[in-house]
Amino acid sequence: MDLVLVARRADRLENLADELRSGFNTSVTVVAADLSLPDAARGVVEETEKLNISIDMLVNNAGFGTHDEVVDSDPDRLDEEVQVNVAAVVALTSRYLPGMVSRNSGAIINIGSTASFQPVPHMAVYAASKAFVLSFTEALWGELQGSQVRAMALCPGATTTEFFDVAGEAARTGKPRTVEALVDHALKALERDKPSTVHGAENAFIARALTRLIPRKAMIRIAHRAASKG
Repeated sequence: MDLVLVARRADRLENLADELRSGFNTSVTVVAADLSLPDAARGVVEETEKLNISIDMLVNNAGFGTHDEVVDSDPDRLDEEVQVNVAAVVALTSRYLPGMVSRNSGAIINIGSTASFQPVPHMAVYAASKAFVLSFTEALWGELQGSQVRAMALCPGATTTEFFDVAGEAARTGKPRTVEALVDHALKALERDKPSTVHGAENAFIARALTRLIPRKAMIRIAHRAASKG
């Protein structure tokens, strides 16, 4: 597939684009945008429209987590977290989806988390934002039934990315899995038209089963201990 890469740091995007062009002989367009800004998503869409680029698969992967109690957090940083993890997901999805529906072809993958399935003290805003992504995407999957457009929430556990450079090592729970394994899992689940999928059997058991079997108060206490700074 030809690619459009969106992130804040244009220099890193250009380096990645060069690597992809030479390694896979594909077209790569770079759009530098800070999705923590309210109008950034609109700007991304306007840029792709100006370049006459049709988006066939949208992957809302941008996101970050903060690890602290809400009372001790920087309110501006929490605003940015909601903007990137929630508002930008809705803004990009709602703007690219009509074109997919009109062509009756396309796919949207929104990145949730194993944190989507329960409140997580010390990461309250992050977990709540990913719960939104899960609910929003599964509802979207329902709306798209009868079309050839697919929507899926991908819910990874710990993955070997730069996420923990921002959230901190205290946010890490469980053994990290590779990005390559996550992508392979995601594409197979998308092919099976799943509304959501959790990467890793252990993660899936905890997210899908334990969170329903264990009383809510107990689950919050367990999540509190797991995410505690210790």
